[in-house]
Amino acid sequence: MNFFSGKNVLVAGATGFVGSHLTDRLVSLGANVTGTIHATNFAFKNQKAKYIEVNLENAKDCELVTKDIEFVFMCAANSSGAEVMTKTPLVHLTPNVIMNSQMLAASYANRVKKFCFISSNTVYPLTNFAVREKDVTGEFFDKYFIVGWMKRFSEIMCEMYSKKISSPMSTLIVRPGNLYGPRDKYKKKESKVIAALIRRSFEKENPFEVWGDGKDVKDFLYIDDFIDALLETFEKSKDFDIFNIASGVPITIKEVLNEIIQISENEKIEVKFDSSKPTMIPIRMIDISKIKTEIGWQPKTSIYDGLKQTYEWYSDTYRVLNPEGQKI
Repeated sequence: MNFFSGKNVLVAGATGFVGSHLTDRLVSLGANVTGTIHATNFAFKNQKAKYIEVNLENAKDCELVTKDIEFVFMCAANSSGAEVMTKTPLVHLTPNVIMNSQMLAASYANRVKKFCFISSNTVYPLTNFAVREKDVTGEFFDKYFIVGWMKRFSEIMCEMYSKKISSPMSTLIVRPGNLYGPRDKYKKKESKVIAALIRRSFEKENPFEVWGDGKDVKDFLYIDDFIDALLETFEKSKDFDIFNIASGVPITIKEVLNEIIQISENEKIEVKFDSSKPTMIPIRMIDISKIKTEIGWQPKTSIYDGLKQTYEWYSDTYRVLNPEGQKI
């Protein structure tokens, strides 16, 4: 018997990138999984999970889905790529604050035992060193100001429920690195950097356009490694805690692109870097010493292996129709 076997678990946003992988893993561990879905989401459904179509901005829907639930994973979020975050950053503010606050309130009212919030490394300031969990200052990279405050306020709400009331609810906050892998968002208006590069490489775009100068430093983590860490941390963490979950290995966009070009056998393409296109934070390094020490987790998948598995999945999934549903 494992920790999750027989438990009633809710995955909010269960057909999204993180949520669908989490649902599959929880089902395999014997959990009784209920997943929320939104009408606009592409459904990566698990036949052994129960799905409910709801609007998590509605308090009654949140109360409905958290009834008789022991553990909640808040994976539902309004998210997008660099262009949307640059041009219309407010799209992330109101829906996410409402969803997060309503789900916390409903979970507490229904006596959920533990609530996990998937936060973001946007809560950290711009630094030239690997950020630790305690390095939050209330300052943000300029383009992250709105999304960073939204995530940070949601974190603070979790702390309120765990530490500032007489009958607390356990909460866990995780701050992922840049996640990538199968089932990510690959539509052009939604995709983040690795998803966008994999699609362009598969479609043999030539010249190959890359937004920015390729020198931005990121921390990328393969989705399977993230799910491993998430579940292990959820089981072992205290009544309130915060963990970075990342690779701990900084890498430039240019280095990632070179790996993708090699995997896709597109060595002859002409790469053009376009510094006029929207990009995000120029350097983000993440310290994972806390999760290594306290949980005993460390990533297993190299960037090459993760990219190879992701590219192969994309090639198989979108060989006839592209992510927008158009014939290739």
